[in-house]
Amino acid sequence: MRPPILNPLFSEVNSLPGIGPKLAPLFDRLLSGAHRPARLVDLLFHLPYSCVDRRSRPKIAEALPDQVVTLEVVATEHRPPATKYGKGPYRVIVEDDTGDVMLVFFMNNPAWIEKALPIGQTRWVSGKLELWDGYLQMVHPDRILDAAGLAKLPPIEAVYGLTDGLYPRVLSKAVDSALQRLPKMTEWLDPAMLAQRQWPGFSQALESIHHPQSPENIDPVSPAVSRLAYDELLASQLALRLVRGRTQRVKGRAIQANGEMSQKILQALPYQLTEAQRIAVAEIHRDLSRPERMLRLLQGDVGSGKTIVALLAMVAVVESGHQAVLMAPTEILARQHFARLGPLAEVAGISMTMLTGRDKGVERVGKLKALARGTAQIIIGTHALFQDSVNFADLALVVVDEQHRFGVHQRLALSEKGEAVDILVMTATPIPRTLALTFFGDMEVSNLREKPAGRQPILTRAMPLERLDEVVSSLRRALDGGARIYWVCPLVSESETLDVAAAEYRFAALQGRFGKIVALVHGKMPPRAKDEAMAAFQRGDARILVATTVIEVGVDVPEATIMVIEHAERFGLAQLHQLRGRVGRGSGQSTCLLLYKAPLGETATARLDILRQSEDGFRIAEEDLKLRGEGELLGTRQSGTPGFRLARLDVHADLLQMARDDAALCLTRDPELASPRGQSLRNLLYIFEREEALRLLRAG
Repeated sequence: MRPPILNPLFSEVNSLPGIGPKLAPLFDRLLSGAHRPARLVDLLFHLPYSCVDRRSRPKIAEALPDQVVTLEVVATEHRPPATKYGKGPYRVIVEDDTGDVMLVFFMNNPAWIEKALPIGQTRWVSGKLELWDGYLQMVHPDRILDAAGLAKLPPIEAVYGLTDGLYPRVLSKAVDSALQRLPKMTEWLDPAMLAQRQWPGFSQALESIHHPQSPENIDPVSPAVSRLAYDELLASQLALRLVRGRTQRVKGRAIQANGEMSQKILQALPYQLTEAQRIAVAEIHRDLSRPERMLRLLQGDVGSGKTIVALLAMVAVVESGHQAVLMAPTEILARQHFARLGPLAEVAGISMTMLTGRDKGVERVGKLKALARGTAQIIIGTHALFQDSVNFADLALVVVDEQHRFGVHQRLALSEKGEAVDILVMTATPIPRTLALTFFGDMEVSNLREKPAGRQPILTRAMPLERLDEVVSSLRRALDGGARIYWVCPLVSESETLDVAAAEYRFAALQGRFGKIVALVHGKMPPRAKDEAMAAFQRGDARILVATTVIEVGVDVPEATIMVIEHAERFGLAQLHQLRGRVGRGSGQSTCLLLYKAPLGETATARLDILRQSEDGFRIAEEDLKLRGEGELLGTRQSGTPGFRLARLDVHADLLQMARDDAALCLTRDPELASPRGQSLRNLLYIFEREEALRLLRAG
């Protein structure tokens, strides 16, 4: 149960004065992604990204163009539009004893302007001053105030991200009301650290940021923002420690494998394991052989061979008489794993089955019985494995592919389906060290930094979309040479519907040029149609596969040697790297063409430059963190992994190690968080919605 003192923070924004049925949906859209009503905590954590400094109050003769100023003036002349229908701008001449300024209003409301700026009356106007045709002017002043209004004008005005229809003053007023409802909570940070860092209290920090007294107050490294960022990092690290503590408290079981099955698989492989793969296999086997439960992250670049490492881990478990599960984020990937690993399992005499949401009727019942009896030894599946009807005879290992698509609670839910289950999670998105500490701080880490022998570097080129016809013409020559080609369509927006529309348009255009050898795959197609399109491409019946980012992760067609990414500037760096990794998986030369719409912005230019310079996913991940921040990098905005609202790892990385050490010390001294500070830290976990960890604490 959430402590009652925190209830005001989690009340809905529509409980604030002035926010009725029309405004509430706008706050929901801005603050919660419409999946639940916006709450006061969402509003308070919606920090300003900039501010307007209204402290400059010069005389007109001293005012500088292109700056925000607040001028004390008297209106001397109104000039309504001269045109018959009043379509031109409405102008007002204002002056002080040193000069004059023209105020310009478009889409004007004459009655309002006349009332706001009566002739001969003193008013204060605030806005950006400009020089136009030799005269000073201010277009649409931000504020027109009398003496009473000036007294209330904040010298520094916070600027927030908004959504269509929600105005700055409405949001600011709501924030003010929310600040008044902040509960009085006991401090959860160490007083000595607060004094040393000169950090304010939690409530004072929020007050300082939302009502800045200088632009420095909202700087990411300011004491107030740093304090809140540290709170969030500490909540995250406490939660990870509690999860890890739960995993360690539940004893594992020592898996003893004789290696016979693994040896058969290694002999059947057409290649030797890399040194990195051998080290990772040894680390995993060492973990499995211990009586403590394994929780290990296996991260490797695209094409580094994580799947075979995972198979050898699962085989070791089967050799000991237990079952293992490999959980994939999509059905396409699950089917591909099954197709690739099935023959190797067969070589070793292992029974492998696949369970997805598509299984129905007698077939599904038969698979569930095989799982429950233990005759299915390795199970590959999707989210369908979470269902209550899925039971295992003796589940000992869970392998989670593309960990960032699943939350901590999901991997724990699957591990509950067995006794003392070991967990291996994999990601093909190499994770910078700061992110690994943050999101996977409860795990040991194995890295695969080598690519299998014989792989050639991928030739990466960037070209403007104006040369699209030239690119399409060159595909004919590549097809004549036997090439298979991916064509990935743009991320049009956050709407999958629009992405699909873009893919269908490009599919129609390319099919009109090349005929039936062009196939289409996107996330909204029926599963069977997706499978058929992928199978046609894998067989070579289809030679061009037009796709959305549904092919980003794991799809493996070694014969594909060309990747065209349309509107590459709309993709993140790590995502571009993942897509590029769909080619270059055979021994032939592969090419990646990045088609972009000119002119490119600074970030997009940097992104494409890095991609051309490097194929090292670990370096690319570090650069992507600098360019985009941790939330987008791991896809956390769309997944169960907790992205940060306030902390920025590119700015606050130094606070992360402090938070780790602080969390470790707190839980060493007070493992149940029962002391006065422990109770305050429980409040912190609730505020940042890491209470899942407290449920684990109660469950023991």
